Amino acid sequence: MDDYQPAARRPIAGVFRRTADFAVRFCVAWGVHPDLVSYLSVVAAAAAGACYWFEGRGGVWLLAAAPVFCFLRLWLNMLDGMVALASGRASLRGEIVNELPDRVSDVIIFVAVAHGGRVNPFLGYWAAIMAVMTAYVGTLGQAVAGTRRFEGVMSKQYRMVALAAGTWITAALADDHLAGGRLSVLDWTLWVVIVGCAQTIVVRLRRIMAELRAHAAGGGGGGGNTEGGAA
Repeated sequence: MDDYQPAARRPIAGVFRRTADFAVRFCVAWGVHPDLVSYLSVVAAAAAGACYWFEGRGGVWLLAAAPVFCFLRLWLNMLDGMVALASGRASLRGEIVNELPDRVSDVIIFVAVAHGGRVNPFLGYWAAIMAVMTAYVGTLGQAVAGTRRFEGVMSKQYRMVALAAGTWITAALADDHLAGGRLSVLDWTLWVVIVGCAQTIVVRLRRIMAELRAHAAGGGGGGGNTEGGAA
């Protein structure tokens, strides 16, 4: 479907996009399907999850490596869409393949953090739930009002940035806790993710409701696409 354009496009910082220029050319030249790139993002998330889950037995170096795989997951999430457009393989089916691996990746990473032994497991599971709900509300906007919502402070890339910061601080400390606190650094990190996701959900729902009211007042149909941060 060479003439197909995705229903919603996430803007990507130019410096980050340029890191994938060679990979895009390679994938197009060698016929690498964008779906494969999407599936590889789940593999990267699984590698990050393994680092979190087994770092107690494998050493702190696994904890330090985990964010690298989290960022690789984000890079592959960017690459799949770039390859799809560059190769003319963007399609409606591709929209599904682009979204579902992302949600699987969120769950893998945060559930692995929950079982790594450094956090209250309930916080890890709630972070996973809130991450999925945040993305769900974004796609809900597209379903009911025609506009994919990307607003809020805890979209996908910022979840990974927050987790990476907390992880590297933990790896650098001799003790998981700051100044004798009862919560570990990663506990606090997960709280930041959970609260940030709640704020993001509220912001997106308010934008969706405002758009629906505008459509009702103007008698219009579904809205156009807007661009913002990632899911």
